[in-house]
Amino acid sequence: MSNLKSEFWVKAYLKRLSLEGICGFVVHHGDDDAGDLLIKISTLDGAAQLFQREYNLQMGRRLWNCTFIGSEEDTDLSVKKKLGFDPDLWVLEVEDLEGRNFLDSML
Repeated sequence: MSNLKSEFWVKAYLKRLSLEGICGFVVHHGDDDAGDLLIKISTLDGAAQLFQREYNLQMGRRLWNCTFIGSEEDTDLSVKKKLGFDPDLWVLEVEDLEGRNFLDSML
């Protein structure tokens, strides 16, 4: 299967979240065609996690990995740092008390 354009993937992911009653939104609009993706999961209690899609050579496919866990403030600083290296990056924020993200179903 070929890679989806980033903009299409983002729209599908936000729709998936909305079907589950989960709030998700774009914090930073990256490159429409090939921008990498960062997903911040906020549990609305001051804590957050940051996920990034990475290619696993052993499995031969992309997987979502949690790259940061901490306070929302520290997570936002991590995002800001990553945007300094890659301005084409998409950043999405998901707000869910249970921390649900459905990323495993959205490779």
